Amino acid sequence: MTGIQSSTIDTTEVSFSAEVDMFVANPALFPVLQQGARHMIELYDHFPRIARLVAAQQKWLLTQAAYALHVQRDPTDPLSGITASRLLDLIAKTGLASRNTATAFLAELRAYKLVRDVAGSPSKRSRPLEPTETSHEAMTLWFRGQMRSLDLLDNGNRVARLEANPEIFRRAQPLAAKRLITDPAWREPPLSISCFVWTEYGGLILDDFIARIANVEPEDGYHWVEDLRFAELSSHYSLSRTHVRRLFARAEALGSLGWEDRNGNRNRIWATAAFVGDYKRWQSVKFCALEWAYGEAVGSIDADTTGPGRNGSGI
Repeated sequence: MTGIQSSTIDTTEVSFSAEVDMFVANPALFPVLQQGARHMIELYDHFPRIARLVAAQQKWLLTQAAYALHVQRDPTDPLSGITASRLLDLIAKTGLASRNTATAFLAELRAYKLVRDVAGSPSKRSRPLEPTETSHEAMTLWFRGQMRSLDLLDNGNRVARLEANPEIFRRAQPLAAKRLITDPAWREPPLSISCFVWTEYGGLILDDFIARIANVEPEDGYHWVEDLRFAELSSHYSLSRTHVRRLFARAEALGSLGWEDRNGNRNRIWATAAFVGDYKRWQSVKFCALEWAYGEAVGSIDADTTGPGRNGSGI
């Protein structure tokens, strides 16, 4: 096997707090995050079933882990890739979910036709799986959107390089997945964020809310969202109004957001600068992992191209 791929996901924890601080300090960060949130809404509109499935943090992490196992599949080993036992082993190492939750998650992926049995597998017992074309497309577009966000932050050319060489995605995704799964700063966001993303479909509502914020810089410590209606959110994301209302009620109870006039027009919502700050830092953890994974992938591809003894990184 060439490059930096391996048959398993290394769960060694690494800290990159200084790099995260640099992302947080970038004045372009919040507008880029809003653009990224709008991109996630576009992905929902294109892949509503997938977006709803992974709109909670636990299932998002499980999806990244499962896809990483697939990308690292050894074609000479028909039992490698995504299997229930391998995913359960990974979950046991990281504590992402219980065995029952992981088993139910794979059953959901099957039911929604987001994974399928690997053709020609000699074992009916282990039943190795692979993502369907729809899942491949959704994950590829998500990764491309993340690279675009990084490009907007530093005027980079990651998207152009990615389109010229899709191998970058195949090598970077497992590395980013490893980092994000094992980093508690991403896995366990602040309570202001986790009250959304650790709830079913909460990630969708959080993306929508962030995209609607009108003022990039806080005014007297607050950010404002105009004309937000629960009925509109409920209709767009096919959620009950009760569920949407409950998500906002949790955030309101924490003091993260609230309504300007509780007795009149309650469509104008404030969010504290601290809440937006929590979101910026949490998303910066993700960007840091993706930037690192991209760099490692490009470096390994360059090393494969130049080889030892040439004008590359080989020694």
